[in-house]
Amino acid sequence: MSSTRKLEAEVGDLDLDGVLAAARAGDEDAFRALVAPHLRALHVHCYRMLGSYADAEEAVQEATVRAWRGLAGYQGTGPLRHWLYRIATTTCLKLINRRGREPLASTAEVAWLQPYPDVLLDQLTDDDADPAAVVERRESVALAFMAALQLLPATQRAVLILREVLDWPAREVADLLDTTVAGVNSALQRARATLAVAPTVDPHRGRLSRHEQRVLDDFLRAWHARDIPALAALLRDDIALTMPPQAIRIVGRDAVARFFATVPANGRLDRVRLVVTRANGHPALAAYLPDNGEWDCRGYGIMVLTIIGEQVATITGFPDPDLFPMFDLHVTTR
Repeated sequence: MSSTRKLEAEVGDLDLDGVLAAARAGDEDAFRALVAPHLRALHVHCYRMLGSYADAEEAVQEATVRAWRGLAGYQGTGPLRHWLYRIATTTCLKLINRRGREPLASTAEVAWLQPYPDVLLDQLTDDDADPAAVVERRESVALAFMAALQLLPATQRAVLILREVLDWPAREVADLLDTTVAGVNSALQRARATLAVAPTVDPHRGRLSRHEQRVLDDFLRAWHARDIPALAALLRDDIALTMPPQAIRIVGRDAVARFFATVPANGRLDRVRLVVTRANGHPALAAYLPDNGEWDCRGYGIMVLTIIGEQVATITGFPDPDLFPMFDLHVTTR
């Protein structure tokens, strides 16, 4: 067993004091063992704050370095994960400030929005949490909710996530953000008011239900058969198709059907290979386009679908092949 795995086992056996002492003495393996159980949750937290998988990667790396350098400041009076969340939150707030990202007026303007693979959400664990709370935390990365969060000023966003997703006490949030409990409650009220009027779609709960799987199967059949009427029948009257980072928003069944009939591969949907995956608790489809040959296909982008009742309510397309490795998908295939 490697030294890092041995220390991880020790942490699992609640030998926190010994591993913490070793980390404070400069043992990097001990530090990695301390933070390893929390990295996925921290990454998802940063993703909620930032709306971007790539930005969350940057924030977690920066926060981990800050935690290593400031480990002497952890007194052990509270859970280690709370201390790490504090560092991750302030890191995200600084990154938002560096990027100059002001609150947006519309979810359609969130150019940096990226999907989050469900296979990584499945790595979330919290031994101290009620199972229902863990499920609720996973649902809080639904794409509509993620886009709506970007309408909030950074501090309001942090308050909402810490109070309503992580269930932190108002006093603890106030201490972190250097404000008062009254200030936290006021920020939370304003954040709720903003989200109340933002367009949202109920997040998908758990695995696909039978009817959702049937809708997805019918969508795939209609797509590969280039059956536009059948495809249109699967769309809600008020369906919205967006494609961040492009400022494209197509609304309505007829308009979206015309888009599919003319734009992807010039309307040759049968040439576009779709591979089923999942993102943000929703069914998703990775699209491959022919690449200089009859058989080779190159990844083009990922479509995330929300399904309400028997129809597709929204389609969010991410035309970025760099996303494919995040979903453990090959960029080229045949």
